[in-house]
Amino acid sequence: MSDEEHHFESKADAGASKTYPQQAGTIRKNGYIVIKGRPCKVVEVSTSKTGKHGHAKCHFVGIDIFTAKKLEDIVPSSHNCDVPHVNRTDYQLIDISEDGFVSLLTENGNTKDDLRLPTDDNLLTQIKDGFAEGKDLVVSVMSAMGEEQINALKDIGPKN
Repeated sequence: MSDEEHHFESKADAGASKTYPQQAGTIRKNGYIVIKGRPCKVVEVSTSKTGKHGHAKCHFVGIDIFTAKKLEDIVPSSHNCDVPHVNRTDYQLIDISEDGFVSLLTENGNTKDDLRLPTDDNLLTQIKDGFAEGKDLVVSVMSAMGEEQINALKDIGPKN
């Protein structure tokens, strides 16, 4: 053993998995599931009865949380499905650059400059208009499976 000190940068997801297993029969509507490698919010679950020799099957209909595409999957209810770790974080909007990236203020006072403006036209217009009017805006950023995207907006009043 050496006497050197080791300093480790602490990260919330240090080696953590992007998903965790959960039995298909326990996943409910409004939960999350990975379908075809994409994190999805479950909008519909139906369970079919067992056949003569088979398992009960769960039919999941999910909406991709980043692209809003509808995806479907059928899994035996006793099998495990991947469920994404989904986090939502609020950041204050500082600036919008010409190339479509936003500058956000984190809780600890640092800036986060690696996020693009959302692809949803309605949300995009609200953010640009609110920023142009000089309002203080807080954006909600959803992250799952190594992807991040702005998915909501709050107006906390005019800038002082």
